[in-house]
Amino acid sequence: MQFRDRREAGQKLAEALSFLQGQKDVLVLGIPRGGVVVAAEVARALGAPLDVFITRKIGAPGNPELAIGAVASSGELVIDEGLVLGLGVSPRYVEEETERQKQEIARQMTLYRGHRPPPQLTGKTVVLIDDGVATGATTLAALRALRASAPAELILAIPVGPPDTVERLSAEADRVVCLHTPAWFWAVGAFYEDFSQTPDEEVIRLLQEMAG
Repeated sequence: MQFRDRREAGQKLAEALSFLQGQKDVLVLGIPRGGVVVAAEVARALGAPLDVFITRKIGAPGNPELAIGAVASSGELVIDEGLVLGLGVSPRYVEEETERQKQEIARQMTLYRGHRPPPQLTGKTVVLIDDGVATGATTLAALRALRASAPAELILAIPVGPPDTVERLSAEADRVVCLHTPAWFWAVGAFYEDFSQTPDEEVIRLLQEMAG
């Protein structure tokens, strides 16, 4: 399965989430930046408000694309201790990189949300959406942080992800909806015809348009 772009992925994901139509207290959260485009299509189809939940990857030294952990906007920190040990990453590096990512989260929160208060999650059906998962580090941090807010139901919805990652994340959510779990998985972008970077301006526009 290949998606034309993030909008089409969101439309197909919305079909798989149609059981939520008409339900009260549904909140759709997109992980920026690309996840917000997918989430906007779902929120529009369900008639639910859209907001953002920010997590940042903690990249390995010299290889920022390799996630050795992740931190969420709530401060929730997830570290892959096995990978950190295997790569010989120092505690000082982890600490400094975590702080750097927290600063970037604060910048993005101000940019995307302005002075709007964060949404109330307690007792709601929360649908967390990204444009796909690979290692799942950032998604894991997000799910654990969201769980701490005591939602009535926590749903992870993604267009694509490797089977082992999806299975691992299933232990953190009440329900996982994933459209495609290919056995041969190399990168999320490989399953999109257009996986161009989403600009901040697009995220801001969608959040303003679909805010509750």
